Amino acid sequence: MLDNMPRGTICIEDIEIGMSRHLQKVVTDRDIQLFAEISTDRNPVHLDEDYAQATIFEGRIAHGMLTAGLISAVIGEQLPGHGTVYLGQSLRFMAPVRPGDIVRAEVTVTAIDHAKRRVTLETLALVGKTVVLKGEALVLAPSRKFD
Repeated sequence: MLDNMPRGTICIEDIEIGMSRHLQKVVTDRDIQLFAEISTDRNPVHLDEDYAQATIFEGRIAHGMLTAGLISAVIGEQLPGHGTVYLGQSLRFMAPVRPGDIVRAEVTVTAIDHAKRRVTLETLALVGKTVVLKGEALVLAPSRKFD
């Protein structure tokens, strides 16, 4: 991973609207192979260059959910971080991620419900300036009151 922010926990009491965190990762052939193995999604558009050349993508692409997993990593490791419980996630896949691409996954706080410890996050993944994934997450944030 490259240019990543510190890992840990930001409790609900310290979260503010507009707070943002990110990570960057090069998506490798090994990542794609491992994701195919773990998920059992062996669609040849991810694994077979000859097959993928004949598709609308004109070459191999990473699994969309592999990219979405980077969003999960930012949420689970940085904002809110350790102890966060995922409640929901919407996703729109906007452009392909290819082997060798550097993906920047970002989350930004858009709403906070302190009474329910719920945080709404805008979620984005980019390759360069191209948005490849966007969505919204709802999470249950950790609290100092429950430590």
